Amino acid sequence: MAAAAAQGEAPLYKDASAPVEARVRDLLGRMTLREKAAQMAQIERTVASPRALAELGAGSVLNAGGSTPRERASPADWARMVDDMQRHALSSRLGVPILYGTDAVHGHNNVYGATIFPHNVGLGATRDAELLRKIGEATALEVRATGIHWTFAPCVAVCRDPRWGRCYESYSEDPEIVRSLTTIVTGLQGQPPSDHPHGYPYLASVRENVLACAKHFVGDGGTDKGINEGNAICSYEDLERIHMAPYPDCMAQGVATVMASYSKWNGEPLHSSRYLLTDVLKGKLGFKGFLVSDWEGIDRLCEPHEPRGSDYRYCIAQSVNAGMDMIMIPHRLEKFLEDLVFLVEKGEIPLSRIDDAVERILRVKFISGVFEHPFSDPSLLDKVGCKEHRLLAREAVRKSLVLLKNGKNQEPFLPLAKNVKKILVAGTHADDIGFQCGGWTIAWHGDSGKITLGTSILEAIQESVGVQTEVVYEKCPTEATIENGEFSYAVVVVGEVPYAEWTGDRTDLSIPFDGSDLITRVATKIPTLVIVISGRPLVIESEVLEKIDALVAAWLPGSEGTGIIDCIFGDHDFVGTLPVTWFRSADQLPVNAGAANYDPLFPVGYGLRMFSSYEDPTSK
Repeated sequence: MAAAAAQGEAPLYKDASAPVEARVRDLLGRMTLREKAAQMAQIERTVASPRALAELGAGSVLNAGGSTPRERASPADWARMVDDMQRHALSSRLGVPILYGTDAVHGHNNVYGATIFPHNVGLGATRDAELLRKIGEATALEVRATGIHWTFAPCVAVCRDPRWGRCYESYSEDPEIVRSLTTIVTGLQGQPPSDHPHGYPYLASVRENVLACAKHFVGDGGTDKGINEGNAICSYEDLERIHMAPYPDCMAQGVATVMASYSKWNGEPLHSSRYLLTDVLKGKLGFKGFLVSDWEGIDRLCEPHEPRGSDYRYCIAQSVNAGMDMIMIPHRLEKFLEDLVFLVEKGEIPLSRIDDAVERILRVKFISGVFEHPFSDPSLLDKVGCKEHRLLAREAVRKSLVLLKNGKNQEPFLPLAKNVKKILVAGTHADDIGFQCGGWTIAWHGDSGKITLGTSILEAIQESVGVQTEVVYEKCPTEATIENGEFSYAVVVVGEVPYAEWTGDRTDLSIPFDGSDLITRVATKIPTLVIVISGRPLVIESEVLEKIDALVAAWLPGSEGTGIIDCIFGDHDFVGTLPVTWFRSADQLPVNAGAANYDPLFPVGYGLRMFSSYEDPTSK
């Protein structure tokens, strides 16, 4: 009788009061090899079928950038989709829930109507660690509202070359600035107690926080010539001093996951570097969470000798033996399971390595609370794009702006007067939410136009000026408009087209759409403020800089264009300082602060004020 009663008891791993490590050991001991392999699999939502989740037991699901339940899906649509997947996962033999991950890299940017914060390069200009923590908190709430447990953020790359297509995902070229802004991890995951073990994953609240992911380990911002997925050629000492520097800060905050970089270090792909993934990250740095590959990251391991992903067993063996715990497959789940089980059974991957990977994954699942709280909380739905979060984003925009020039001959040009007769607003980026937000917004590479809810710069100007002020908007004004318009001043907004990853690799960093020509045509006749919307410094020719009256770097500000207007009309001063070197010409690249013969147009840390005297915020 006693034995029968014991059989009826819930297994230890389902006991929320049991220690996490005891639950991990208990569940791991009940798993077949195939179930363990499935926990290591992350699949795209379009292949997350009932069979993939309930029968095959896939451990994690993600959505690619731009992959949504339907066009303009509501937060409730997202929550319903994730909850449905979770129901299937919970019906598997052991009832292990999935972790659902998404790229919420500047707000919950795949979701229509979510708050879109400035991209990281703009946040780097704020130097405001507490602001970053608050942005993490707000993002976590919006992500949680949609039933999602995990964001692939923050990117803690140290971008050393603006030709890189992911430069805007980096806070700064200075590792100390990047380190100081890792506070977003605490915002996302919550504040661990003072005695929390270094490197052990943490989540404060299953309702209000989400798992974070420090990425891309390591050297992604230091590749030769800034080529995406390229080769970082440097000593271990430089790799550690520059590119690895932010990771211990993330681990001190209990970051739950780390994503490996597509790039190579001195020719060795990170996805197969046992030395960096196991000896350094898990050994020397003491990381106890789990390591996830990038999208099809392991498939690249058989290149250039074989077509990408063709020798899949080789790719799996190389990455898993190097220390990869979860594989972002993302489509061919059954092939992955078959090949991984085969490799273990043939002795090419030790079972102890599988057990270590699954232990790490289960540890994060248990600390995340997803066993006890697998489903979304509908009471959070109204947090997505809420007024409080939009005001925070507006503050972030305001603090990210860098004033690079203000007036001629010691006469300040800014702040602009609101009550003038007539203003010209011009340029490709003056009335375009998509351009304002940049890549990783609704679509993977971003898009143009009214792609989500927000306020464009033109709309913000129109809302802010006096009732008697006429605002004339022409994207590319005619000579007649410029000559005969009798404008008090012009605001010309130019910049880059959205891009992501390799689509943003550039050697020509001039202002797109003949931006310099437009600026020159307007500024020759009308006093002109130029606002640059870009993920990196762009070429500002000396003759263009001389002609204009004021210049503001606005980076990729996101949905809240009113933050720009807050400063140009003088309601707030500019406080941002350059997080990266503003080069004179692309011939100088790469050029970083501290280099011999450092001769930029504007150095790291540069930023003017309208009202207060200049004070370097990094000296505080």
